[in-house]
Amino acid sequence: MDDKQADLSREEYIALATFRNALRSFLHFSAEAAKAEGLTPQQHQLLLLIKGNPDREGVSVTELADGLKIHHNAAVGLVNRCEQSGLVKRSENSEDRRQVDVTLTPLGASKLHNLTKQHIQELHSLRSSLDISSLMEK
Repeated sequence: MDDKQADLSREEYIALATFRNALRSFLHFSAEAAKAEGLTPQQHQLLLLIKGNPDREGVSVTELADGLKIHHNAAVGLVNRCEQSGLVKRSENSEDRRQVDVTLTPLGASKLHNLTKQHIQELHSLRSSLDISSLMEK
């Protein structure tokens, strides 16, 4: 083992491997839970970005594209599909009439509520595997 590899302990590799495995398990769980609610994982994430916006009730398509790490035109298509499914609606931004906000419908809010409860339970079950405090001590 050279000097560059000596600065990491076996425990750090184990902790990182455990964390990444738990993260992949959580993402798999999340995708399956979304499918069970009749949503794609991206639709679920869109609903969560809308509800989790700390600034205001609605979210612009640009903010959704940024949050989802997708191109603006892909976000427009995703919003269109969610709107057609009755999950979201578009409305005029109260501060800037040129901007359109996307908000949840009661159906979208209900599906997100169900998924969020499931996700919180899953995170509780994975809590110890997701603990990376030992990696942050350096």
